[in-house]
Amino acid sequence: MFAPSQHDVRRFFCAAWRKRRDGAAMDAMETLAALWIGEHPEYDADLSDLDAALAASYHVDDARTNPFLHLAMHLSISEQCSIDQPAGIRAAVEALASRLDSLHEAHHQTMECLGEMIWSSQRSGAPPDGAAYLDCVRRRDST
Repeated sequence: MFAPSQHDVRRFFCAAWRKRRDGAAMDAMETLAALWIGEHPEYDADLSDLDAALAASYHVDDARTNPFLHLAMHLSISEQCSIDQPAGIRAAVEALASRLDSLHEAHHQTMECLGEMIWSSQRSGAPPDGAAYLDCVRRRDST
């Protein structure tokens, strides 16, 4: 199992942002990350200074999104859709994107469901409930 540290994740996104900015060659995951980074120009300052990124602390009370968590969730949802895991997530996200006319907004809606699933799993100590996650995304498409 791949378990990058918080610093590994921040280094990855900062490097992808730098490569995108500089027009440098990127591997497939960096390219995907750069696409999502491009959707979030508000994170440019967070991604431009690696030392500050490594030292940054994001708290719920700050009323500020953690850009690294947000981008990592975009990558997670992209990967889930690419392998259709949990089964049906690709169709659910595509349907939501179609209804919203925005893959980006569909990802944001899906993030709410993903976060809810992770929170529930952590709180209960039970494994993540992929069926509940999928149902949540499907409900967002029907509203």
